Amino acid sequence: MSKPFLVLDNLMATYNGTVAAKDITLEIAQGELVALLGPSGCGKSTTLRMIAGFVPPTSGRVFIGDVDATSLPAHRRNIGMVFQSYALFPHLNVLENVAFGLRMRSVSRPLRQEKAAAALALVGLEKLADRYPSQLSGGQQQRVALARALVIEPSVLLLDEPLSNLDAHLRAEMRLEIRALQQRLSITTVFVTHDQSEALAMADRVVVMNAGSIVEVGTPREVCDAPRHEFTAAFLGERAVVSGQVMDGVFHGQGLTCSGAPDGATKAVLRASRLRFEESAGPALTDGRVSASAFLGDAIETDVDTPAGRIRVIIPSDTPVPPVGSQCRIHALPGSVTFI
Repeated sequence: MSKPFLVLDNLMATYNGTVAAKDITLEIAQGELVALLGPSGCGKSTTLRMIAGFVPPTSGRVFIGDVDATSLPAHRRNIGMVFQSYALFPHLNVLENVAFGLRMRSVSRPLRQEKAAAALALVGLEKLADRYPSQLSGGQQQRVALARALVIEPSVLLLDEPLSNLDAHLRAEMRLEIRALQQRLSITTVFVTHDQSEALAMADRVVVMNAGSIVEVGTPREVCDAPRHEFTAAFLGERAVVSGQVMDGVFHGQGLTCSGAPDGATKAVLRASRLRFEESAGPALTDGRVSASAFLGDAIETDVDTPAGRIRVIIPSDTPVPPVGSQCRIHALPGSVTFI
């Protein structure tokens, strides 16, 4: 990674004695997009708000560029933020909403209108400048909020679950648009989400959080294919985590066996989308009984009760599935199993 531009140094935040975030230490490079990923209440939004200056840290420091911004108020940090609710002013039209931050910075009216129009063109809404928020779709409102954050030419862009109010199709479309725009502008960005697909699709690096702390940090492929912690393995994707021990390179755990395990491994992580029922797929892992099966369009999701617990198998929809109630054997495609 190049020289860090945004640095979080051992940040901690408490509310009425309750720790919301602790030991948050992270370095983010200029132009990098980092996703804070985790379940509700894990501290990711609190961390974002400490970066923005909305929540003063109980301890620790925030550096933006070469500046210690810890004690700077939010309006002096030159940060653009897109909120989950978009927070558009209903009495202002689209152009006025986008220009609002420039107005607060005492930019002249002609210049702020020019800059706001350019920001709207950046997100493809130049023809909707005279409309009001109530006349826009959810996706259009999201683009207005993004244009408003970008028009001030921020040093850092913060996104707090901005896609959560959109339908699935539009969410997938907007995450690609935001990523393309962020790369085009090369703006340092921190994106908060509980949706793993968003984090994996958009981020250069993913910061997995739980219970107020950072669990692990890595590229999308690293945290998805080779998680180092059990929480990450269980949280990212459909996986089963089985405890056991390694003897002579073979992992043994609750009726499950798998070769190629490193010495010292105590858990096997089974990735549902890489498991199969047919013998030709690879070595057998365990036997079980099919307890449920669901057709999902492009895939079939099947739950199997085994001595190691319930294991989910996700296979292409054109693949035969053992009927519910029948005995079956689970086989491993290459890359099905990782060890921690």
